[in-house]
Amino acid sequence: MAHSHTPGGHERIETSNFLMIVLILITVAIGGIVEIVPLFFQRSTTEPVAGLKPYTALQLAGRDVYIREGCYNCHSQMVRPFRAEALRYGDVSVAGEFVYDHPFQWGSKRTGPDLHRVGGRYNNEWHRIHLNNPRDVVPESNMPAYPWLLTARVDPAELAPKMKALRALGVPYGDDEIAKAAEEVTGKTEMDAVIAYLQVLGTARKQP
Repeated sequence: MAHSHTPGGHERIETSNFLMIVLILITVAIGGIVEIVPLFFQRSTTEPVAGLKPYTALQLAGRDVYIREGCYNCHSQMVRPFRAEALRYGDVSVAGEFVYDHPFQWGSKRTGPDLHRVGGRYNNEWHRIHLNNPRDVVPESNMPAYPWLLTARVDPAELAPKMKALRALGVPYGDDEIAKAAEEVTGKTEMDAVIAYLQVLGTARKQP
């Protein structure tokens, strides 16, 4: 007498692409929640390190230019926890250094060097020459030049709304800082702004 075969649980999953995909997604989601949610409640990831200050209006404008020009495509802002990294770039990055960054510029892309500890490493004129034509100071560089930053002006009207939006996200800007933002950047070029941003990167914690 012939018996019909009813597939068991494992066989049903293994023979159904849809069911397999759904269960994989559920498993990954649960694993992600278990890994990520606790980070929102750890002081080391939610509180700023000692000495960390919100970006000034000019630094904030420079950060926007940095993102607009795609600098993050070649440069990370994260020193990873490896000895070689720390020897080359300085202290390993910690989350508390980036609580005011929205979005942060972490990553592991290394077409160019990591920039997290670049603040104070070179003077303003070096950065100006480097951004205008990188090969003037680094002959082997394949970084593109950004000469238009020398003449493009920062728009003063943009800063106060941005700072208000960041304050809504938890960045502690005061009313006085926001009120003076336009004045701070009036007459400044985008080159001035980017340099101001680069010069503050990684300076909240002292280099070893």
